[in-house]
Amino acid sequence: MIKLIKPYISFDEVSAELEAIFDSGILTKGPYSKLFPKKVEAYTGAKYAFNATSATTALTMALKVLEVGPGDEVVVSDFSFPASVNVIEDVGATPVFADVSLETYNMTLDELASKITERTKAVIFVDALGNPSGLDRIAGLCRDKGIVLIEDAACAIGSAVGGRKVGSIADITCFSLHPRKLLTCGEGGIIATDNDAYAEILSYKLNHGADASGDFVSYGYNYRLPEIPALMGCSQIDKIDDIVKERRAQASEYARLLEPLGFTAQKAAENAYHNMQSIVFTVPEGIDRDDLCRYLAGREIESTIGTYCLSECAYYRAKYDSVQPNASYLQHHTITLPCYTDVPVGEVCAAIADYMASR
Repeated sequence: MIKLIKPYISFDEVSAELEAIFDSGILTKGPYSKLFPKKVEAYTGAKYAFNATSATTALTMALKVLEVGPGDEVVVSDFSFPASVNVIEDVGATPVFADVSLETYNMTLDELASKITERTKAVIFVDALGNPSGLDRIAGLCRDKGIVLIEDAACAIGSAVGGRKVGSIADITCFSLHPRKLLTCGEGGIIATDNDAYAEILSYKLNHGADASGDFVSYGYNYRLPEIPALMGCSQIDKIDDIVKERRAQASEYARLLEPLGFTAQKAAENAYHNMQSIVFTVPEGIDRDDLCRYLAGREIESTIGTYCLSECAYYRAKYDSVQPNASYLQHHTITLPCYTDVPVGEVCAAIADYMASR
C-alpha cells in the first residue's frame, strides 16, 4: 500500500530521551515542554509561542483572548477542515463564510472586503493545505480596518510570505501537530503571537488560569502539551526546511507528470513559499474525483479529497444557507495524493494515467 502520508520521525530518534523521561517520572511541565515553544519561536520569528493540545484548542483560545462571543461576526476562509468554523460556533459568534480562489484555494482580498461589517470582530485566514498566498494582503486590510487577524496555519509550518515565516505575520497564528502535518507530536498545537497583551493572557489561560507565581488569577483550561509529544516536536523542528525542500521537489514531479493529463496543481503567489503539506490537484473536467479515489484504492494507493467547503457541511448549510461556489467546487473536484520521503511519484502517476486512459 502506498500510504497518503508517513510521519517524519522514528522511534530511534527519540528512544534515549524517552527512556530518560520515564526514568525522571516527569511526564508534563518538564524540560521538553518548555524547550519546544522556544524552538518554535526561534524557527518562526514569533516573539511568543505556547503549546496547546491541538490547533482546534489553539484557535478557540485565540477567540477567547479576543473575547469573541454572541453578537460578533468572524469571517472565515470557506475551504478548510471544519475545526476552522467550529471554534467560532462554539464561542457563540456568527461565522461569515468567505469564498476562495480556485487557484490558491485561499480567501481572497475582495471576498474579505465584501464580508466585513460593523460586527466583524476577527478574521480567520486559512493557509489552505499549507499555502500562505495572499496572507500579507489580508493582513494589510485587517490592519486598515482595525480587525484582528487570526491565521489558521494548521498546515503551514515551514511556509513563508515575502521571506517571513508563517507564525510572525498574523496577530495570532495557530499551528497543528497532527500526524498528517510536517511536524507531528501525535496530537498537539501551537499558538504564536508578537502581541504582549495576548501573550500574557495565554500564559495563564492555557494553564488553568494560573500565573507564573502559581496563583489562579483567572479561570482557564488544561491545554498543556505533555513531555513526550513535546520531545517529538523538538526532535523534528530542526529538519523542517529539509522536509519542505523534499516535498516541493515531489510536488514539481507530480505536476510534470499530471498536468499533461489535465490536472491543475494548487497555485502559490510569487512571494509565497508553500511547504506542500498536502499535494493537491483539481481533477480535469468530466472526471469523477470520488471514482478516481476508488480506482487508486484498488491499486493500493491512498488518496483523499482536498478538504471541505465549510458552508456546505450539513450543520452550517442548514443553519446559515450560505454555500460559497468556489469552495464547493473545490470540495468536489480536488484530490490529495501521497507525499513523504521516497514516495513513488511515478507509480502513483502511472496509475492515474491508466485510469484516464480507461475513461
